[in-house]
Formats: sequence, C-alpha cells, structure tokens
Amino acid sequence: MPRKNSSEPLIDGIQKSGLVQPGVRLLVAVSGGPDSTALLVAMHELGFDITAAHFDHALREGSEKVAEQVGTLCTGLNVELVAERRDSPMPRGSVQAAARALRYEFLGRARGRTGAQAVALAHTADDLVEGAALHLMRGCGLAGLRGMPASRGAYVRPMLEVWRSEVVEFLEKRGVSAYEDPANADLKFARARLRHQILPELERDRPGIRRRFFAAARQASATQEAIEVQAQAVLVAGPPARWEVARMPQPVAVELIKLLYAHAGGSLPALSRRHLASMLDLARGGRGGRGVDLPCGLRFRIVGHHMEVIPTADRLAQVRSVPQLDVRECLGCDDPEAAHLRPDLSVRVGFRQPGLRMRPAGGRGSRKLQDILVDARVPREARDSWPLVFAGDQLAWVPGITVDADLASVAGQPALHVAISPMPDRWTPKVARLETPNSPRGESS
Repeated sequence: MPRKNSSEPLIDGIQKSGLVQPGVRLLVAVSGGPDSTALLVAMHELGFDITAAHFDHALREGSEKVAEQVGTLCTGLNVELVAERRDSPMPRGSVQAAARALRYEFLGRARGRTGAQAVALAHTADDLVEGAALHLMRGCGLAGLRGMPASRGAYVRPMLEVWRSEVVEFLEKRGVSAYEDPANADLKFARARLRHQILPELERDRPGIRRRFFAAARQASATQEAIEVQAQAVLVAGPPARWEVARMPQPVAVELIKLLYAHAGGSLPALSRRHLASMLDLARGGRGGRGVDLPCGLRFRIVGHHMEVIPTADRLAQVRSVPQLDVRECLGCDDPEAAHLRPDLSVRVGFRQPGLRMRPAGGRGSRKLQDILVDARVPREARDSWPLVFAGDQLAWVPGITVDADLASVAGQPALHVAISPMPDRWTPKVARLETPNSPRGESS
C-alpha cells in the first residue's frame, strides 16, 4: 500500500495528485530520462502494482544503450519491463509529432498486453509551464493555456505538482543516474529555446514568474475541465433540443463539436480554429447539404435536421483494406477493445453481406445485422466497410458493438482473445451525430 506523510516533495506531489489509487494496475512510461526514472522509482517505493514500458524510437545512435539502462533499472527494482524498438520508417512530417504518435501507439499495445488500468506519464510542473508558454506564443485558447491535462482517458500525470529541481534532488538522494537526452538542450527546438533562454530571462526579470504561469495554467485547466464536463453531459443526455446549441455558451458548443469529431474516430488535437468556426457556423443555422472537410479523413455535414461527422469515401476505402486480426489464447481479461470467444473456434475478418444475423450477448433472440448497425447509429455510408469477425460462416463479433452469445466464451474459462489491429478508435468509420437548432429532440434520420 502507498505510504503517507512523506517529507519528500516528489512523493508528496504524487500522493497529492490522487490520480492513482491503491489496487490499480499501472503501466509506467519510462524513457530513461530523469523524470520518468524518478516516477518509476517513486511508484515502486510507494508499493503500487506497476509494469514499466519503454519504447526505443531508434532516432539516434546509441539509443539501444538507453533501453539497456532502463532494463538494468527495472531488474534492480524487480519490476517487469515491456519494451519495443521501432523497426519501420518514421511517418512523414514533424519528427517530434511522429515519435509521439508511435510512442502512444506502443503504450496502448503495452497496456492491453499487461492488463494495466492506467498509464502513468512523467510530465512535471516545468513541462506544464513550458507547454502553456509555447501555446501562448503560438496563439491559443483556454485549452492551450492549461498546458496539458492531469488525466485523459487511461493516461495520468501524477507529477504535475512536482518541479524538475525536486526530481533531481530525489534521484541524487538515491544515487540513481538517468539518461540526459541531448535534444532537450538543442536550441533548434522551440521547447529547448524556451527552457534554456526565454523562461530563465523572464525569471531573472520577474522572479517567481514560473510559478505564476503554473497557477494560471492550473486555473485554466480547472475551467476547461468544467466546460468539457458540460459538453459531455449534453452528449450523454442525447441530441439537444433545437434551441440548445444556439443558446449554448460558445466554449461549450466548441467542446461539443470536438467531442463529435473524436467520437467519429478523429484524433485530438487536430482541429484548427478555422475548422471549429466553420462547423459551429453550420451547426447554428447553416443550410443542409454543405459540410466541412476535417483531418483524419472525416467530414462534418448537415443532413436534414442533423449534424454529423462521417468518414469520407477515401477513408472508407482505406479502412476496408487495413483491418487485421490479432488472435491469442486468454484466461480472461477486461480489454474493452477485444472479444472473448470460445477457444475451439477458427476466426476470420470480413464485411457485410446479405442475410447476416446473430444473437447479441445480453439480448433476446436472433437479430439482423442491419438492425444491429442501425441501432448502433452506424451511418448507411459506413456499414459496408464496418469490419466483422466470423467463425466459419457464422457472424461472431461486430467490433465495438456486440458479440454473438452462442460463440462468446464462458466467464472464468479459457478463451480466444480476438482484437482488430489497428485498434478500432484509430480507423473505425464511426459517425457522431447531434441535432441542429432546427431539429426537435429525438428526431432521427
């Protein structure tokens, strides 16, 4: 069990965050740098059930030595380590953005592999200040001013109240050394210039300004979280009445539109101010038949009285060619993105064809696939490209929706763990839909 009443700022900061509770199985992302090394050591000392995860981006010579150093640390702590090294070309575009995307994809896989309930990231108060300052320099709204949220989905940042100087002190006290990434001092990167030049100059001119930046970012975070809660409540309650979007405060309306985009499979943050403004204009009274093209192969449009986010034709074609099955034996886990089927089955992936039926788990009797997709609000345009898992000729699983009751495994007994790769939230042609101000509550297309 985690101990209490520590005199060390880093330990106190983690406990004060309240982001990780006793009994939670935790995956700790470890780059090998001081912050993540300190987080791993601290979570181990606090007695949490942890597994370490290290991803080698293979971007610079000698990166494998960092992986070895992380492995040595984990061995000394008697902590399990899940590690991977990039073996494919880097995606096009920003190296930093591509590396971040690959890292999070790895952490998602590692979480599923280990059954972890949360992933701990080692961002500190300094990272929060730097992130907020960078966003301000580029021009941002409230969400950018907060720097980074303390938690998002399964990802938590329990060291956001801890300063980098306290990390150094923590490691020195234990005689633990960590890898110093040279990129952190490379002034060709904006963050490095901010860290080593701009913020120190500001601090010299206005002592304490880092902590004032920090306080402002935390206040912005609290306000942004309140807005997100309001938007999520609207989405959960069902399509809003026709007057609600028009009368909704703009920050809540914008967040609601962002949620629509995310629920349709879009990645955040990806929407520009122009995207959001155009979508909001249409939602508040634009004529039907028009739309806005969005990142990730999605399109926002008005159809009748509804506004919706759907995949474009190009995305649908890409989606149909991508899905692959990941099948393994399983003694039972709570992976929400997998199906657990009878272990004697031979499964394959396919698509919709006439006459398909199944008996959905938790339901009554057999149902047409068409009716299942309609009830799940899968748009007509996406139904032919929605991947399906078959056992022979029998429909076994509609990913993200339901599994066949006759083919599902029995709880507590060996099962066939079946997942679609890439994960459904990256490619599934979902549609997210709300009614526009001209639509009465409850009306559907």
